[in-house]
Parts: sequence; C-alpha cells; structure tokens
Amino acid sequence: MNKLYPLKFKPIFKDKIWGGKKIKTVLKKDFSPLPNCGEVWVLSGVEGNQTLIENGFLAGNELNEIVEVFMGDLVGENIYQKFGAEFPILIKFIDANDWLSIQVHPDDELAEKRHNSLGKTEMWYILDAEEGAELISGFSKKVDKEGYQKHLENKTLKSILNFEKVKKGDVFYMPSGRVHALGPGILLAEIQQTSDVTYRIYDWDRIDEAGMTREIHTEPALDAIDFKVYDNYKTDYKPKTNKTVKLIESPYFNTNLIHLTKPLKKDYSELDSFVIYICAEGKYELRYEEGTVDIEKGEALLLPAIFEQVEIYPKAEAKILEVYMISTK
Repeated sequence: MNKLYPLKFKPIFKDKIWGGKKIKTVLKKDFSPLPNCGEVWVLSGVEGNQTLIENGFLAGNELNEIVEVFMGDLVGENIYQKFGAEFPILIKFIDANDWLSIQVHPDDELAEKRHNSLGKTEMWYILDAEEGAELISGFSKKVDKEGYQKHLENKTLKSILNFEKVKKGDVFYMPSGRVHALGPGILLAEIQQTSDVTYRIYDWDRIDEAGMTREIHTEPALDAIDFKVYDNYKTDYKPKTNKTVKLIESPYFNTNLIHLTKPLKKDYSELDSFVIYICAEGKYELRYEEGTVDIEKGEALLLPAIFEQVEIYPKAEAKILEVYMISTK
C-alpha cells in the first residue's frame, strides 16, 4: 500500500441568501456559477457533502472513504475507535453579507436521540471584519423558557441577546446550546463537530426570491438552548510570534494559533490524532520526510496521525490555525 501523505481537498461552495463575494475577492476561490457564496466547506466528512482529495495518489476519493481504509493511521487509534469511518471535524469559511438567522445547535445526546448525529459545538476565528461588524453570542439578560418564548412572540428577542463588536483575530467558542448569529461584514474560519443539525430560531422576517420564508424550529430549539448568562463570550488569548498559542481546548477539538515569520518544527510523536492546518493569513510550505506541500490563505491541509514531525516554512508572514483532538498514546 502507498504511504499516507498530507492531504488537500477540493472545496464545496454553498450559496446562501445572506452570502457575499469575499470568498472570491479575499480568499481567491472561484465559486462561479453561483451568484454568491455564503460558505465554502474545505474539509468535510458530512454525508452527502464530503470533500474530495485533490492531491497525490488518493485524489478523487471522499474523505470518509480513506478513513475507512487507513483507520487509525489517518485519524488516530482512539479517534477511530470512537468515531469509526466518519471524520469527526468539519472546516468551513463563512462570508456574512447580511445577518444569518439566530440559531442554536443541539448537544451530542439530543442530536443522537433526534437525528442519529453528533451535536454541534463550533468555534469562529475572525479573518476579516468591517467597521462596526457584530455578532450575537448567548444572552445578555437572565431569562427562562417562558420569558424567552414571550420575547420570541413579541419580536423582542434582540433585547435579551448579547451583541459583540468584532475585529480581525477575534475568537468565539460556541458550545452546543448557545444561541448565536453572525452579522454582516464578517469573514471567518469555522471549526466544528461533523454535524449539519441547526435549529433556526428567528430569521429576521426575511423572504427569499420565491417570496417564501425559511423554516423556523421554535419547539425543537427549546430543549437545546442554554439559557444561562455568562461573564465573557469572547475567547481571550495573547498573540505571540513563532510560538504555538492555545485558543480552544475542548472535548470536541483543540485549536491553536501559529503566527510565523520564520520556520517552525512541530513534534506530534505524543499525539494520537490527525492535525488540520488552516491557513488564515499568508502562505507557507509544509516539509515532511518524503516531500513538501504548499498551502495558501483559505486552504486546509490534513496531516495524518502517523506523522510525528514536520516543519513549517512561511513564504510570507503566515497565520495558521492548528486543529487536533486530544487522545494521548
């Protein structure tokens, strides 16, 4: 059998009622013939939306097909035991040209019960934000189910939601159960569990080109929502150059930020997991024993679990999101 190598994927483009042009203008990805592009899925094992490998001898294969073949060598032994042939993480870039619906995602238990699916915990790394751009994350005031439903009926939901101004480099962790929405003028990288289960709470009374409103999931959402108010909804971190900076540590994924101006060696010999590199800024070359691979802004690279050491060479100042799952050997 041929040896595994770092894998690149063909993107899947999604036009959305709220989508814009930045996936083309900023990330340099041609989504024609779509009129706009709200999301590009750059690494996905979601059934019906699997990304295809585009480099090397595995080109043309779906992601989950090669998980089935290479198993623990690709994803890590413990991860394969837990998730089988379904790759457990989904990577997207999202361009919001208008408000997305206010929504919530179920946790693993509820998603399994209702949809035979994983839950959906996610995080956002802001690649670009226009002046005054904002998003919704959680509640600003204490509320119970009954109070929430009254606000929903009276169209006063905004009055109890937490609005956050955003800027480039901001990080938001969105655990399942947290009500959230993206506002216009934001381009981001999203890292999430492999799930496409979303409960839409409110869609701003928007109608599509056919004069139809989108489906609202009021009742299913009630059991999924976390009604608590939290002190801080934004993830604080201290940027450092040429160091690995921890952003998110969770049972679902770990994400670090690597801001590079010079080469960096990475040692994964103690990690029983795949590693995903998402290029958030600039471009770089990944060097490994058998070769090299180039990655540019807007691309994701999957490093199989059998790789123990690699070197990252920035070709221009680069910012990389490093994603993996914790499962020690």
